[in-house]
Amino acid sequence: MNDATAVEILPATRDDVPLVLELIGELADYERLRHEVVATAPLLERALFGPTPSAAALIARVDGAAAGFALYFHNFSTFLARPGLYLEDLYVRPEYRGRGIGRALLSALAAVAVARDCGRLEWAVLDWNRPARDFYESLGAAPKSSWITYQLTGDALRRLAEAGPEPP
Repeated sequence: MNDATAVEILPATRDDVPLVLELIGELADYERLRHEVVATAPLLERALFGPTPSAAALIARVDGAAAGFALYFHNFSTFLARPGLYLEDLYVRPEYRGRGIGRALLSALAAVAVARDCGRLEWAVLDWNRPARDFYESLGAAPKSSWITYQLTGDALRRLAEAGPEPP
């Protein structure tokens, strides 16, 4: 039996929120970032299914069992004047790795991007995660080494928001 043919990829539903939260936790453990997870089921439900959803998720199942997920959202390219998709998280449970599930999730996400006329699909990967980097590069993805990602969070984000513009 070809394990990849048994994979079913479907959009997450409200009922999947606890599962998605569980998978986020497993991913955080793998990435050694569990201490950064503050997500809760209500926050995740609002983000995925609230009045103005800000993200969406795909769930991979093998014989009905959850094998992994991809969580994504739209961004925009001014140069292309088209939307893009940003893959925030891709995770396949260890017992399902090597069976084509990651590729199936990315293929399904690429199909979403094409159907929505997106100009690109992009994501970030931790520099130490060589298995993931090798996998992405085997699909034809290329690292954007000329770009450095910056991030404002927590107190720094609040301080900047409250500071307003500097006087001339």
